Amino acid sequence: MNQIDPPRAEHLPPGTQRSGPSQVYALAWVFYLGLATVGAIWIGVRESGVTVALFLDPGGWWLDAGLGLALAALLGLVWWLADTFLPAARRVDRLLASVLGPLSASEVLALALLSGFAEELFFRGAVQGSLGPVWATVIFALLHGGPGRDYRVWTVFAALAGAGMAAMVVWRSNLLAAIVAHVAFNAAGLWRLARLARTQNVDGTGAGGVALAQDGEGDG
Repeated sequence: MNQIDPPRAEHLPPGTQRSGPSQVYALAWVFYLGLATVGAIWIGVRESGVTVALFLDPGGWWLDAGLGLALAALLGLVWWLADTFLPAARRVDRLLASVLGPLSASEVLALALLSGFAEELFFRGAVQGSLGPVWATVIFALLHGGPGRDYRVWTVFAALAGAGMAAMVVWRSNLLAAIVAHVAFNAAGLWRLARLARTQNVDGTGAGGVALAQDGEGDG
């Protein structure tokens, strides 16, 4: 999700299956493990250790989990509305699906868990704990950009999502609600993109960044 040219999409002949994880999936594991490691070291240096209290309140974990699921549902509704009414949002979906490829169910679950946990540990645990919720949200949004004007809608959405998760951490004083929200939203989103990628592979409409950028001329 960083502002770099995306790798070429993984297109498969109709009816074929991948023999193993895609290159993008493998790179995502390396990236998110690194992000989590940096976040944990940052917090450990600042707090002289990483404690369970950072992640949950034993007496109120059920409330935090429920709040996280509610926030994920709200964010899902917001993106559905964007996808329904904004052509740029639909083009971003197509490009992300083309880059990620047809992930399997296990890959979707693993990537959702890893990305949600790693990003919350880094942005809400490390960055927000040091710089405050405003800067954590701004940095989170800016790093969820991409090439072309269409990605502006993704950056704005990331700012809204980041603000919501930052507010949860401020309110609940732990990361559980934000982690649950992030993991649940990513799981639903990755599953949807995986289905879209399979459709693009079958009907031949899978598009790379150049084609989508041309489609986006004149749209916000």
